[in-house]
Amino acid sequence: MADEDRTRAGSRAGDAPPKHRPRAITAGVLRRARQRRRWAVEGAAVLVCLVMLISYLATRSGSAPDDDQAGPGGVPARPPGLPAADGRTGEAGPATPGLRPRQRPPSPDPTPSASAPAPPPAKPGAPALTVSRGEMPAIVDLTAVGARDWVHWGERGGRSMNRKRSGSGEIIDGGGPGRRVGWDGNQEYVRWTDGTPERSTNGSSNGVYACGTGNGFSLAVAGSGEPRTVQLYGGIWMARGRLEARLSTGGPASTVRLEDPYTSQSAQFTIRFTVPKGARLLLNWTVEKVFTSHCGNVGLQAVTVR
Repeated sequence: MADEDRTRAGSRAGDAPPKHRPRAITAGVLRRARQRRRWAVEGAAVLVCLVMLISYLATRSGSAPDDDQAGPGGVPARPPGLPAADGRTGEAGPATPGLRPRQRPPSPDPTPSASAPAPPPAKPGAPALTVSRGEMPAIVDLTAVGARDWVHWGERGGRSMNRKRSGSGEIIDGGGPGRRVGWDGNQEYVRWTDGTPERSTNGSSNGVYACGTGNGFSLAVAGSGEPRTVQLYGGIWMARGRLEARLSTGGPASTVRLEDPYTSQSAQFTIRFTVPKGARLLLNWTVEKVFTSHCGNVGLQAVTVR
């Protein structure tokens, strides 16, 4: 019995778990927990590193070039061919988001001009008139200047007149207020080789004049619908002369003056005009003011058309 009791006691003692077994199980659980925490920390660190790397790469792609691409003074050089990205004006103009290199933003609608619109150009054959005054040449060749027609006054006195022999007849003498007087002392000379009744002359200082305020000459030139140039050779003596030019159709008109209170003066008046066939250029060369009681006057030598 004693042996049997010891045998049972030994069996019970052998079946009981050792006293250190619970501590071994606890240590293993702790090791596994610590390993999982380390993996979690390392995974979080890797994730943070990936996020930082992605952010760096994104920032790097839009940042300035490396120092070895910097311009003078260490200022980063802008890549060639790209519009400015800092709001300054480059070759392609101010930067605008969404545009490709060298592409300009659409132009704004133009602001309406506050000035009056320019008048339309004159139609061919439309009435036109300009008048200017210049110095009369010392010698005028009426044959050369008056390709279409010419008229000279005073060769044989106040009532005489010579014309271009085969001229167009466009120059019309309409008379005028006051008495015409012949004069052979003009400072400038005229000549011609195709005249009638005087066939030619080498140089003539003759002309006509009319004294007194309001007196002078009325002339006309027939139109043809084509631009014409008229030259009127006249002068004044101690007076102010006024040349009025207008068109029989109405429209533009012009006035030019020549004045000398002390002596005589000559001028070449150039009139350019266009009127339809059947209409006329109308000229009045008259005394506007006299500076002497001894016949202040306007004088007339010749008129040409080309």
